[in-house]
Amino acid sequence: MMIKLKNNCYLRALLKESVEYTPVWMMRQAGRYLPEYKAIRAEAGDFMSLCKNAELACEVTLQPLRRFNLDAAILFSDILTIPDAMGLGLYFKTGEGPKFERPITCKADVDKIGIPDPEDALQYVMNTVRTIRKNLEGQVPLIGFSGSPWTLATYMVEGGSSKAFTKIKKMMYTDSQTLHLLLDKLADSVIEYLNAQIKAGAQALIVFDTWGGVLTPRGYNDLSLQYMHKIIDGLTRENEGHCVPVTLFTKNGSMWLEKIAATGCDGVGLDWTIDIAEAKCRIGDKVALQGNMDPSILYASPELICQEVGTILEGFGTDNGHVFNLGHGIHLDVSLENVGVFVDAVHELSRPYHKRSYADSSMDRMCCPSNLRDYNTQTGKPT
Repeated sequence: MMIKLKNNCYLRALLKESVEYTPVWMMRQAGRYLPEYKAIRAEAGDFMSLCKNAELACEVTLQPLRRFNLDAAILFSDILTIPDAMGLGLYFKTGEGPKFERPITCKADVDKIGIPDPEDALQYVMNTVRTIRKNLEGQVPLIGFSGSPWTLATYMVEGGSSKAFTKIKKMMYTDSQTLHLLLDKLADSVIEYLNAQIKAGAQALIVFDTWGGVLTPRGYNDLSLQYMHKIIDGLTRENEGHCVPVTLFTKNGSMWLEKIAATGCDGVGLDWTIDIAEAKCRIGDKVALQGNMDPSILYASPELICQEVGTILEGFGTDNGHVFNLGHGIHLDVSLENVGVFVDAVHELSRPYHKRSYADSSMDRMCCPSNLRDYNTQTGKPT
């Protein structure tokens, strides 16, 4: 018997249903900015060993929920699990990020790779999803995720992280057929991977198109968007008697918001390079919006953090369909007290926007709430 969710505000917001406050979670909320994560990471030995240990990955997923009043948990994993399962030899080099021993260089390399069985080569991810759902005990929804086909392909062709993306762009212009074969195979893999996450217990999904923004408009349509559209069409959209909302996030993709919204997704992620009021005007009647505070604002004073939260809430206004988030992942050296201020400010300052009687949309009177919790950075518990 499935445990009823105690807090489903995140899911309702993505479905543009009425909520009491704007829900909030953070990209990369489970990870290296938390001292308790560093202890678990040391116990695991290396990053992929941590990802492949269901109990430890579950613990890392739950850690931020113990510190902060977040409205969703996100699976602790990596976007490169699919290429790793395809046999490319993923490893992590200190100070250089992910690397592949056997990058994709030609059609023969693409022909060699198969679509991984989610309950075989990627079973460790499904075991983690199942373990997290059990240990969440219905506290908040669990978000599953994958990288987009284009983003995965950049790492697979470049052999790791890149700044100029010269190898994959060379393939784009000199051997587009091979690149499309790779992207199509990746899209099929992502569909199976995400549907398996849903079956294992994920209650919402996100596709992270981290590098879509490096493409030209035509390139984005052909190499990124069409394959995310294929994924949307192939996903299970209902499980356990409930809708499974799907969010697409293209970093630096604000010029393509209308096209992203037209894929049939439920939510569109926004980075900090667009005003949320503009994004809402363009697509807010079609989909929910996720975002979009600059992660670097968490370095600022509590007062400035609250001010920025208020500005973004004011920009979105009184309609339903907003999930508050950072415009990208949280930085590793931010103050944990400031993270607590941010999360609580979203909850406090957003409530008036969800009251029908609220008429004055001016945020001039909005300041840092007096009842924000103070966090003990050693225990992670409110003081």
